[in-house]
Amino acid sequence: MTKAHLFWSHGLEAAPWGEKSKTMAEVAKQADLTLEALDYRDTKDPEQRAARLLSHLGEPEAPIILAGSSMGAYVSLSVAGEIPVAGLFLVAPALYLPGYKKHLFFNLPKNVEVIHGWHDDVVPVDNSIRFARLHKTNLHILPADHRMTGQAALIGQLFARFLENIIP
Repeated sequence: MTKAHLFWSHGLEAAPWGEKSKTMAEVAKQADLTLEALDYRDTKDPEQRAARLLSHLGEPEAPIILAGSSMGAYVSLSVAGEIPVAGLFLVAPALYLPGYKKHLFFNLPKNVEVIHGWHDDVVPVDNSIRFARLHKTNLHILPADHRMTGQAALIGQLFARFLENIIP
């Protein structure tokens, strides 16, 4: 029996298997989980990406954990409002930006981690601070840019602790 289904959603200009997702996949493997990464590169529309993820999830027999970066984090949040999920791991989430349909999020799980960079010039760090304050989530602000350059190992450590809180 699968302990959990773990899904990664990449950012707008990223690919499914970048440095962060590869690091997180290794962490997941150590927890006896598989990280599945969907490929959204054929659409830049965040709502289409969310619909694709929701459709892909179907009705799994184990808890769902969603993770994503930038637009992928927004996609994960959007889907979490539609179905029950066990946890959300959000890296530099694209929140409160023009052109994004949702700015309010409901029905979120109790396990939400937000990681953002102080030097993010794409999504202001204040957006994650606002979200974390509103939803009382864990927030980790790193000395990093939007891509979290050089922070994959630390993100992996944070992801491992996040998984330990969800998976018995």
